[in-house]
Amino acid sequence: MEEIGVRLDGVTKSFGSVDVIRGVDMTVRKGEFAVFVGPSGCGKSTLLRMIAGLEDTTSGTIRIGDEDVTHEDPAKRGVAMVFQSYALYPHLTVFENMAFSLRLARRPRAEIDRKVREAAEILKLTEQLDKKPSELSGGQRQRVAIGRAIVRAPKVFLFDEPLSNLDAELRVQMRLELARLHRALGATMIYVTHDQVEAMTLADDIFVLQGGYVQQWGNPLDLYEDPSNRFVAGFIGSPSMNFFEAAVAGHTDEGIAARLNGQQDAVYDIALSARPAEGAPVVVGIRPEHLTLSTEAGLRVTVDVAEELGGISYQHGTLEGGDPVIFQQTGARHGMRGTIQTVVPEPGRIFLFDSEGTRLR
Repeated sequence: MEEIGVRLDGVTKSFGSVDVIRGVDMTVRKGEFAVFVGPSGCGKSTLLRMIAGLEDTTSGTIRIGDEDVTHEDPAKRGVAMVFQSYALYPHLTVFENMAFSLRLARRPRAEIDRKVREAAEILKLTEQLDKKPSELSGGQRQRVAIGRAIVRAPKVFLFDEPLSNLDAELRVQMRLELARLHRALGATMIYVTHDQVEAMTLADDIFVLQGGYVQQWGNPLDLYEDPSNRFVAGFIGSPSMNFFEAAVAGHTDEGIAARLNGQQDAVYDIALSARPAEGAPVVVGIRPEHLTLSTEAGLRVTVDVAEELGGISYQHGTLEGGDPVIFQQTGARHGMRGTIQTVVPEPGRIFLFDSEGTRLR
């Protein structure tokens, strides 16, 4: 039986009459790297702060390991939090910043020195221990903030969008360093981000939040391959999934035929256990990477913009009816902007949703 790192049962949070967290049940396994992901205002940072004890819980229980910490003081929960801002003391050296909490706790000097130097070795900060924060790069400052958490040896590390202040290159570098740090420490980590690329890169499990609810959780590739609703399908994957309004054109032996609205040549057989009525409105979802160029009948796309990324490109355009569409091309493709291209979906790569956004299977 797997040990529990953090468990939430029926957790809610209200600010007056505004419900921010609306009944969350989740389990983060001990030693797991879990990521809370979702758009701004979905409740992910509030949920993290509730686990840390920085926000009161309106109802429900929060457990860290075997202990109910729902109403426990933050300092007694065994968590360490790394924020978006580094919050380093500018007049203290790197060593002194990392040692600060241990000195407050009146730990022996030898223990403080050992823990700080061990953390510095893991984070490649040994050469910077005598420097002030102003002498460090943004990535080094964030590593100092992480080192300050490491020396406390917490049960759970909590990260609240820690890379959002870094430039693009440093973000990529720090993502890799965080993944290596997790493997080195084997600690339970919960990480909040609105960036689904960060989530896919780092997570053992992703918890997708929207409107105060966990919409779906699981392994990153499972969410990509098998989203439970339109929101998750559109949020996981970059660029986002294409969605097209459609209607059920008829039933087949394995499922249904769906015709895209305004696209007479776009009728697709979709394997389906559900049997929506003929003529029922549905939404067809196709990822950009699952649309391929074709000389046969298909979706005619007028290409407006081409994102040339070297090995791949993303072609942005519109269908004849005006609906936006993105499709991916592998290899260098030049001169597609302003042209009309025909694309077709790969077999078995079409998702179907009802008008409420629920996945039809």
